[in-house]
Amino acid sequence: MFEAPDSRYLVPFDGTFRVAGASTTPQTDGPPHKGKHRRKSTDKLRKLQRVLAAGDRRAVLLVFQAMDAAGKDSTIRSVMRGIDPSGCQVFSFKKPSNLELDHDFLWRTTCRLPERGRIGIFNRSQYEEVLVVRVHPEILGHQKLPGEPNLDTIWDERLTSIRQQEEHLARNGTVIIKFWLNVSRDEQKRRFLARLDEADKNWKFEPKDVAERRHWDAYMRAYEKALNATSRPWAPWYAIPADDKPYMRARVAEIIIDSLQGIGLRYPEPSQEDRGKFALARRELESGE
Repeated sequence: MFEAPDSRYLVPFDGTFRVAGASTTPQTDGPPHKGKHRRKSTDKLRKLQRVLAAGDRRAVLLVFQAMDAAGKDSTIRSVMRGIDPSGCQVFSFKKPSNLELDHDFLWRTTCRLPERGRIGIFNRSQYEEVLVVRVHPEILGHQKLPGEPNLDTIWDERLTSIRQQEEHLARNGTVIIKFWLNVSRDEQKRRFLARLDEADKNWKFEPKDVAERRHWDAYMRAYEKALNATSRPWAPWYAIPADDKPYMRARVAEIIIDSLQGIGLRYPEPSQEDRGKFALARRELESGE
């Protein structure tokens, strides 16, 4: 199975991760994701994607979770710029529909998992069910669950389901890389105010996002529990500092590239039978007929 490339931002697999110890500001001197660095990253990722598609043996799933205004959309847009759109798919998961509520909580993301040869991106994901729902457990009352949920056990049960599904996917060839874009409360406030001050950013602002800030500590506890329960060598979490967007994007791009370079992607070798057919085709083409 895929194993996580090392990084100072890799969430350990032993349950010792602490949000309080995770920096929201850059901790290395790596270059920002712009100019020459972005062009080189894009070229590397484009080439890796082509081999991934040609080999058609593995899928790649990138999961992005964060507090509002951390930069999920812009990071996906920046890192994946220049990538063949036919080999990439992005899904954003918001409030579940009635159809989705008629199924278990993993159904809607399972339906959108990437096929072999493709890169799938989840902008929010099944983890919302152990983050926002954990902070607001009254949401469970609308989920058509069979019986009264036990708040002492349901979160661990859901995390176990997520962890087991990820291990199943990894065993069957899906490379899973999960990013928590770790923005500070102060930086989030600054970005919210910018959305109010700048006319071309007003459309991004939602008053309910400010209300969610009141639950910041509860969200941090939920993130800590979720990351500790589900960061594994075959489905790692990376807690990326998000107060500096160009730095954040560069680290995300580097981790994706390192991950794909580490799984031995290669173009498929034609069989002897194929080579024989190629030779016949060449002779026909070169004969001018």
